Amino acid sequence: MDVSSVLSLPTLSDHMLPYIQKGGKLARNYHQFNLDMKFRSSVKRIYPCMRSIFTTQCSSNCINNGLNLDVPNKLIHNAKVIYCVSAAMGHNKEAHPESNKRVPAIVDALDRLELSPKYRSSQVYEIQTFQPASLDDIARVHSRSYITGLEKAMSRASDEGLIFIDGSGPTYATETTFQESLLAAGAGNFLVDAVVEASHTNQDPPVGFALVRPPGHHAIPEGPMGFCVFGNIAVAARYAQNKYGLKRVLIIDFDVHHGNGTNDAFYDDPDIFFLSTHQAGSYPGTGKIEQVGTGSGEGATLNLPLPGGAGDYTMRSVFDEIIAPSAQRFKPDIILVSAGYDAHALDPLASLQFTTGTYYMLASNIKQLAKELCGGRCVFFLEGGYNLQSLSNSVADTFRASLGEPSLAPQFDNPAMLYEEPLNKVKQAIERAKSIHSI
Repeated sequence: MDVSSVLSLPTLSDHMLPYIQKGGKLARNYHQFNLDMKFRSSVKRIYPCMRSIFTTQCSSNCINNGLNLDVPNKLIHNAKVIYCVSAAMGHNKEAHPESNKRVPAIVDALDRLELSPKYRSSQVYEIQTFQPASLDDIARVHSRSYITGLEKAMSRASDEGLIFIDGSGPTYATETTFQESLLAAGAGNFLVDAVVEASHTNQDPPVGFALVRPPGHHAIPEGPMGFCVFGNIAVAARYAQNKYGLKRVLIIDFDVHHGNGTNDAFYDDPDIFFLSTHQAGSYPGTGKIEQVGTGSGEGATLNLPLPGGAGDYTMRSVFDEIIAPSAQRFKPDIILVSAGYDAHALDPLASLQFTTGTYYMLASNIKQLAKELCGGRCVFFLEGGYNLQSLSNSVADTFRASLGEPSLAPQFDNPAMLYEEPLNKVKQAIERAKSIHSI
């Protein structure tokens, strides 16, 4: 599928019927599941950043006890940034914007800009060994019938090479999609482990970043959607609550598209505050400003659709007037971030005009919020971003913000590509959100 075909997709409603057949009994516990050795070897040859994430059989004790004892905890606790890589090299469709080139481009940029452990051994730490999420972890967000149906669909994907797994067509699957989606969610859970453990001994724990795909924030409880298979950030939120008793979870989503899956998963939950900024009228057509939650969760969802053309000035205002006061009032125990980089001015799938500097500002300010409100506990999750250059440079500047170092945005951002922001419309949107939520 080329970019133009994705751009022409119709606006969708809140839910869509998954393509996969529902039903059936869970075939096995994933604790006893090993990835196919042939695929594991081929992935290692394809891209070195995958060298250690395909783990051998793991025991229940390994997962239940949290951090892998083989990981040097002192290095993690003393770092400023920790990250996991799950590039899902087998989950790929040629000419599709959500391709297996995305994470390798980021890893390459971290090396090129000397932000990887090779250059920052005491400040930046890559956790290379982590476990896939368990089926129980996934089932705290997604229906058992969906999980089972996706696992069963892998045999058809193996026969056909590639299948589409949601009704509108943009979300595909290959024979490795189920396993690699569990790994993506597992990376997020492991970073929650690491950040929480570090916060017990360090007043300024490292910021976590899950450089993973497939992305997750569109995946609804009943199925896949919008390039997303499992809701990685939603799974991590429930994991943090269930394992560590971190009851109040703040999720900030600055992807250009509304995180409808995360929205739906917690729409009636007062303990998870979901705050999304996104382009008004963009895919999937959800995230209206009036959608604030329901039942006991009313008020714990804040959607702020932004007009096309909104950019850096807009997001600075949004952070100061909406994000910061909402977080301060909610008083979270941990902050999780759906970090989508497709609001960048160079991204092909939307028409906001964030810059690398916008993402630096957001990362820096969110880190400070976490330090003030929840002992520094904060984990970022890669969502969208389909221009490989702007994606990789913006993630790298997110790392620089987390390290407390100056932005390199002036090297990457060309002011000539920007035009005047629609500030009157932005002001109206901000004032309306403030009125609805009594901010």
